Formats: sequence, structure tokens, C-alpha cells
Amino acid sequence: MSQNKMGGMEKKGSHGERTKGGLITMPFIFANEACEKLAVVGFSANMITYLTQQMHLPLTKAANTITNFSGTASLTPLLGAFISDAYAGRFWTITVASILWQMGMTSLTISAVLPQLRPPPCKGEHQVCQEADGGQLAILYGSLLLTALGAGGIRPCVVAFGADQFDETNPKEKTKTWNFFNWYYFVMGASILVAVTVLVYIQDNVGWGWGLGIPTTAMFLSIITFVVGYPLYRNLDPVGSPFTRLLQVCVAASKKRNLRMVSDPNLLYENDELDASISAAGKLLHTNELKFLDKAAIVTEEDDIKSSQAPNLWRLNTVHRVEELKSVIRMGPIWASGILLITAYAQQGTFSLQQAQTMDRRLIKSFQIPAGSMTVFSMSSMLITIALYDRLLIRVARRFTGLERGITFLQRMWIGFVISILATLVAGFVEVKRKQAASAYGLVNSSHSTIPISVLWLVPQYSLHGIAEAFMSIGHLEFFYDQSPESMKSTGSALFWTAIAFGNFVSTFLVSLVHKYSAGPDGSNWLPDDNLNKGKLENFYWLITLLQVVNLIYYSFCAKFYTFKPIQIRMKEVDTSEEDGLIQLSSRV
Repeated sequence: MSQNKMGGMEKKGSHGERTKGGLITMPFIFANEACEKLAVVGFSANMITYLTQQMHLPLTKAANTITNFSGTASLTPLLGAFISDAYAGRFWTITVASILWQMGMTSLTISAVLPQLRPPPCKGEHQVCQEADGGQLAILYGSLLLTALGAGGIRPCVVAFGADQFDETNPKEKTKTWNFFNWYYFVMGASILVAVTVLVYIQDNVGWGWGLGIPTTAMFLSIITFVVGYPLYRNLDPVGSPFTRLLQVCVAASKKRNLRMVSDPNLLYENDELDASISAAGKLLHTNELKFLDKAAIVTEEDDIKSSQAPNLWRLNTVHRVEELKSVIRMGPIWASGILLITAYAQQGTFSLQQAQTMDRRLIKSFQIPAGSMTVFSMSSMLITIALYDRLLIRVARRFTGLERGITFLQRMWIGFVISILATLVAGFVEVKRKQAASAYGLVNSSHSTIPISVLWLVPQYSLHGIAEAFMSIGHLEFFYDQSPESMKSTGSALFWTAIAFGNFVSTFLVSLVHKYSAGPDGSNWLPDDNLNKGKLENFYWLITLLQVVNLIYYSFCAKFYTFKPIQIRMKEVDTSEEDGLIQLSSRV
């Protein structure tokens, strides 16, 4: 029997003994992610309705509350990734974060059930409403903060933890890692689909207590399921703070900034033993970009590397550690390009939903689709696109490109950007059509009347956003996982979520800016608080379209000149002979 442990990851040998990880762990991991999405989307998809109709907040304040919450929930993954990579490991980070999420959802459910935690119903013929007071908002915001902290531990770790279950050094499992991102997003999309249909319907027609209580219960069950799967998981041990290592390289390069660069990169400091715990899955090789950082690996007499002790890492670093920092820096421009796509996508939960509330939402005489359930069209188109991409498009593209994954993740992102531009362009024309209908029926001044135009006019923009996400978001996620340093996979996944965070914050900033500077002396506004029919939402959509066109040009430039990290990976070649069953390792770059 042979055992080989690399970086805390348990590897077992042959003779019929089952290796940890693999497909058998997916139900336990996906159950946790599905319930987290069921809970967050079950509330956030219809949150604009809850905030405006239950808490009686003005439209722009409610819209900004949603994007601020979404942004915070997407920013906390940096904290969760740091804790996971440095101290706790992915399993325990996910477990504790799930408990925090459970506490937040329980608090939200209680606030929805107890009437004293909400303002009284609107009164009179003119629906005079009292806005939620400070105490009621404090409970709401406190609950949202707990769920945001929980999301911070779940989101960056679940995707990395799931990918950890497939050993990339094993040729038989490498392709499964690529497929995993499609499966992950498909499961996430399916749970969102349930949330925006079943849960939103319950919230609108049965009550918010049931609408929040169901996902709260589902989250509790998912925590139990995830923990039960512990004996099956392949776990990586934390290897210390990645941020400390990055800072050490910066400090060392700064101290040696006046040194002349060595003529031969082979003279830079290497220490495989020192880097063993952070390069078990692959050693980063030297690149010619950002050469000023290479000075952190120049050996001087003061460094005393002949000593048996490790060098002072605040003065001298290995090439691998320098390349870790270079990898993170190189990902920056690609990371930034994803922000505006999220800004465009965020409007589905705010202004697109408000459009739907003013339109005829009857699909048949006896059924009216809730406005918060319109996301079903974006989720459905996303799921269909993912299935077609994974089962068909990859195989077709492979014949033309010769690439195992069909197209690169950078090409996949580019396609998503283009489709997102079409989505917001179409949204502007649909808003023009909606306002024309309101004018034709004399309903421009009636903010609460239903305009006799079918809500299905919104389907194209929702569907295009779903297709764009299937290409861009999954490509973005693949990019961060693949290009992150091997010991910083959670941190890489966190970068994906921080792009979402900044996208939501940019949306908040853009809405506030447009609301302030589009106001006319006659009280007109592109984004009015009280009556969308009097606004110019189409101009806002076209402004986002223009910004996305500029962003696409920027992304194309960044993608063209992006340098992929060079890595030396020891690929496993399993000897199937019955003599010793040993795993032989070979090096490939």
C-alpha cells in the first residue's frame, strides 16, 4: 500500500481502496450551495417589493438598499477566503459561515412574522404610508449583515472546495474540474429558479413568514447534510496567510529596489523545500513581466542563504512567491472588466422589476406571474445555455480550435460581454414601448394602475441577461480559479465575488448620480421615486449600454495582452500493474 500526502491532501493508493473526493462528494457540496442560493435569492429577488410595500421605503432608497446589500454580501468573501486559506481550511469556514447565514435568515423570518417589527399598513384612499422607523430598519439591516457575513464564508469556499475534490494532477480527473464549474453554476441557477418562482409566489400570495421560513428551514437541513459528508471529502490544509506572503514580496522588492537586475533569471532564489506546502499542486515558473518584483528574489550577502534556517522572507523571496504576486496583479484588469456587467445585471432586481409591476402580468386568465418571478426567464435561459454549452457547444468548438475545453475562458467572457450589451440595448427600447402604451391609455399620471401591455415584452432582456451570465460569469469564475496561485484558490474565488460587489456598488453610485443630475426644474427625473411612467428609464438603460461598449473595448485590449501563468505540474500516471500499485510522478509544464 502506498500513500502520498501533498499539501495536506490525502491520496490513497490502489488495491481497490476508495480515494477520497470525486463525484460522490458533489451532492453534499451542491446541497449547501443550493440552499444558500435558495435563501438569498428567495428574499433578494423580491426584496424590492418587501422594502417598498412592507417597509414603505422610497423606490430609489429601496433600490440602493438592495444593491448595497448585494455588494456587501459579495465583498465579505475576501474575509472568508483569507480565513480559509490562512487558518481554518475550506470545510470549517463553510460550516461556520452556514451557521451565521442560518442566524441571519432566522432573524429575517421573525421580523417578517411579528407586525411590530414592520411599519403599519398604508391608510386611506390615497394610500398614506409610514416609512419604517430606525429600530425596524436596524433589525432588518442587522439580519442582512449576518447573511452577508455567512455568504462571505460560503461563496469563495464552496466553489474551490468542490474543485478540490477533483485531482488536477490526475489526467483522468483534470477534465472533470472544467466541467465542475458548469455543474456548479447549473445547480446554483436551478435553485435560483425555484426561489424566483415558488418562493416569490408564496411571499406574494401566502405571506412573507412562509416565504422566508421555507428557505430558512432548507438552510438548516443543508448544514446537516454538508457536515455528514465530512468523511468523504478531500481536504486541503491551510498553508498560512496568502496576504502576508504577497506583502513580504512587496517589502522585499522595495528594500532591494536600487539593486541591478541579474542578467540570468536562473540566478534568482529558488527553494523547493521552503515552497513545498504552497506549491504541492504546481510550481510557478519565472515570467518577464513586472520585473521590478523580481528584485525580491535577488540574493545578496546579507541574506545568508547558506544557513540551515529559512531566509528572512521580508528581505528575500523565492521565484514561486514572487510569481504568486505577479499572478494576482495580472488578474486585476480582467477582474475590473467584470464590474459593469454586474451593474447591468443588477437592474433586473430593481428597475426591471418595477417595470413588471406596472404591466399586465396575466399569463392565463387565472394566473398572474409575480413581478419578482420575472427572473425565471433569465435563469431558464442561463440553465439552457449552460446545458447546451457543456453537452454540445464545447464539442463543436473543439473541432475548430483544438482546445480540450472548446474555447478559452477569456473568449467565453468576451461573448458574454457582447450579449450583455444587447440586453441593455433591448431593455431601453422595451421601456419606450411600455411608456407609449401608458400614454395611449391615459395612464401616465397613474402610478398604481396596470398598463395594458403584456409583461412578456420584458422576456427578451431577461433572457439575454441569462445567456450573458452563462458565458461571462462562468468564464470569469474559471479564470480566477485557474489563474490564481495554487495556494490561493479561495482567494481567487473571492475575487469573482468582489467583482460582483463592486458591480452592485457602481450600480448604487450610478443610480444616485443619475437621480440627482437628471432632475429638471419642473420636477422631472430619469428615475423618479413615485411614478416610473413619468421618468426616462430608457435613457438610463442606454447609458449603461454605452458604458458597456467602452468596457468591451477595454476588456478586448486586456485579454489580448494577458499572460497566462506558467506552471510546472507533476501529473500522475497510475501504473496499473499488480506488482506494487505505486503512483509514478512525471513533470509537465
